[in-house]
Amino acid sequence: MYEYIQGRIVELTPTYVVVDNNGIGYQILISLNTYTALSGKEQAVVFTHYIVREDAQILYGFYSKTEREVFRLLLTVSGVGANTARMVLSSLSAAELRDAVLTGNVSVIKSIKGVGQKTAERIIVDLKDKIGKTEANTDFLFAQSNTNREEALSALVALGFQKNVVEKLLDKLLKENPTMQVEEMVKKALKSI
Repeated sequence: MYEYIQGRIVELTPTYVVVDNNGIGYQILISLNTYTALSGKEQAVVFTHYIVREDAQILYGFYSKTEREVFRLLLTVSGVGANTARMVLSSLSAAELRDAVLTGNVSVIKSIKGVGQKTAERIIVDLKDKIGKTEANTDFLFAQSNTNREEALSALVALGFQKNVVEKLLDKLLKENPTMQVEEMVKKALKSI
């Protein structure tokens, strides 16, 4: 229903953020990864997932579309609710969860508070095909760096480089190191161009 909410951060805690948008304060439940990403910022765009229950209407928020997509995939697993999915994303990044699922690493997933052996196994079985090794899903690994990629792309285009050349170069750099930060991407791209 709500794709994202953009506005001024009024309050930020490790479990929720309050975003003021045109005089309306939205309380949005977040993961620790999103908390870290929003820390120190005055303005934010928070991608949301809206859940309506009999006794509550809850907004869950994410710093990136990738994190939201992983949250939604986790909700498809039997026995994993919204709070457990948020706990998983507070403990592991999207890329770390993907690696654990693809390698069948039950111990990594089981180490998350509130996730037992059976739930960890179920997450691996249910999500292995959804975030598997197919060509269509290879972008999943790199999507977490999408925001960094876009920032680096904007910076390099502003410096006068051609967009299509820079895009190919950034994609190559991210395949080598998916967790590369903006500054490092720009420096390496400048050396390569």
